[in-house]
This record gives sequence, C-alpha cells and structure tokens, in this order.
Amino acid sequence: MELSLCLGDDGVQAYSQALHQLVIAGWTGRDPEALEQHIAELEALGVKRPSTTPIFYCVSVNRATIGTQIEVTSGETSGEVEFVLLTAAGKLWVGVGSDHTDRGAETYDVTASKQMCEKPIAPIFWEHAEVAPHWGELRLRSYIVEAGERVLYQEGSVLAMLDPLETISMYTGSSGLPEGCMMFCGTLAARGGVRSSDTFEFEIEDPVLGRRISHGYSVARLAYSA
Repeated sequence: MELSLCLGDDGVQAYSQALHQLVIAGWTGRDPEALEQHIAELEALGVKRPSTTPIFYCVSVNRATIGTQIEVTSGETSGEVEFVLLTAAGKLWVGVGSDHTDRGAETYDVTASKQMCEKPIAPIFWEHAEVAPHWGELRLRSYIVEAGERVLYQEGSVLAMLDPLETISMYTGSSGLPEGCMMFCGTLAARGGVRSSDTFEFEIEDPVLGRRISHGYSVARLAYSA
C-alpha cells in the first residue's frame, strides 16, 4: 500500500510512502475526566467500557486513504479527528486524520468496527522535531453538517491525549515507530455527543508557526437489496 504524501508544510516534498502498518491507538486521553466523558458517550451508544487503557488496534493498511469520499454500508458511522504519526524517510512526522468508525458494529466488536471503514488522512505532514518544542500549542478541530449548517463537532488541544513519544513507547516498547508505520493517536469528546454526518472536515493547527493542515470527505452509503 502506497500513499502520495507531502512531507513538510510547503507542499513541495512529494513522497510516495509505502505503508506497512496502520495502528489505531484508542482511549489515549491524558485527563481521566475527559477520558471518562469519551467512554461515557460511547457507552450511551452501546459500546462496552474498555478493560484497560490505552488499547492498540491493528487495521489493514488498505483502509488508509487521502481521498475525499469514503463508502460505508451502515447509517451508523461517524468520524473523529486525531493527530496521526508516521515514520517515513527515517523521521517521525505528524499529520491529522479521521478514525471513521461503524458505531453499530462497535457495540458488539470494537476491533471489527475499526476494520469496516476507511481512515481518511490529510496528505501533508509536519516533521515532529519542528513542533515538539511547542507541542502543547497544537489544536485539533472537526466539523460536521447538520440541517445544512457547518457545525463545530470537536475542538481541543493535543494535550488531551498522551504525548506522542509516550504512546509510541507503550506500543513498541521503544522510542520510535518502524519505517512505514502510521498511528492514529486518540480523539476528543464530541460536542453534543457522537453522531453521523454525510460530511466530515478536520484540521490540526499550529498557531506558533502560523499554519494548519485541513482535509475533509463525504460519506456515501452503499445501496443494497434484500
């Protein structure tokens, strides 16, 4: 599986990256109260409370996409913004993506639910070394469309989740990810609760260096006949 990415915010360093592993890190909240809020909002949908946190789900690399449309088989899916880590060209990079998930399937098998939907990512990544000194200033946001209006769905600091290097260490037992490994690193609680939308937009903002990475996609439900 290869993705055409831009490593660096100038959009010049086009890079064809072979993706060897895709990992979804779940329940990575740093604040126990915020983590409990996210667990509770999913419990309200019927999702079982995790036995331990965080949890790492390995997903087919073919689920990663930089496309602007995904196809689903259920009306019970939704996106969630996450910062994304990638090891490429011998360096650690930071981007942003959406862990789009089938919420119906999540009520009976979280692991299976993670496999059912594509995982959109923005094609631009920043070098982690550039943002590490001011990591706590980075902000995540997502938007959905309700009744024809663009609505802020999630917003918060990346500090809501565990530090990237700590998350990596908990998964690999070392200080780095293998070359070609991409990791989604947890999300924020949704304003007004988790819900579906035919459009999902997401971004990560770096106010210190005056830049942001944005991406979005539409959700098409596949038709079927009984």
